[in-house]
Amino acid sequence: MLLIRQLVLPVHRTLPWGTVGAAGAAGLLLAALTRTGETAAQLSLYLLRAAILAFAVGLAFLLDDPARHTTAAVPTPRPFRVALRVALAVPAAAAWWTAALLLVPPGVRPPVGDITLEAGAAFVLAVAGALAAVRFSEVTRPGLPVTGGLLTTAVLAMLFWPGRWALFVPVQDERWAAAHDRWAVVLAGAVVLGVVCAAEPVRRRLRL
Repeated sequence: MLLIRQLVLPVHRTLPWGTVGAAGAAGLLLAALTRTGETAAQLSLYLLRAAILAFAVGLAFLLDDPARHTTAAVPTPRPFRVALRVALAVPAAAAWWTAALLLVPPGVRPPVGDITLEAGAAFVLAVAGALAAVRFSEVTRPGLPVTGGLLTTAVLAMLFWPGRWALFVPVQDERWAAAHDRWAVVLAGAVVLGVVCAAEPVRRRLRL
């Protein structure tokens, strides 16, 4: 507990709050568009999904750390430092998601539990991607390449993902429930990937 108290402020200062905040503001703007007219209201699900993607892009920068190779020698294990960075971001992500949901008029708001599952999967996947980039490369700023991969994956999934395994379906679609079973699998897979990649980077372990 003492170690956590000693690390909270230094780790908090190193987090890219400006990038996360800018992505969050863009996401809230997209969510707020659902209030601008009947057409926008009909597109509420798609605007909210776009808002989720915008905030996920911000979270992809969570592990950006120019001093990464300097702090690699500190006695505090890397998994602990990563867990602390993620823990500090969780309240901000929860507050952002609550605000995004409240911006969508109740009459056109998608089922909260299901769309929250989509958001959780996207957020965890973004952080897991950053963890993978750090573990398997020497980059100190994984956010930009992970963002590119995240956006590309989202577009390709919407365009070419097989219909029988669809993830992005309308609320009225009979595949809605099955799609969210698949979202649960995506979330679980992202959590596993993140936990595995939170270990010390491969190259550093080999040098030791």
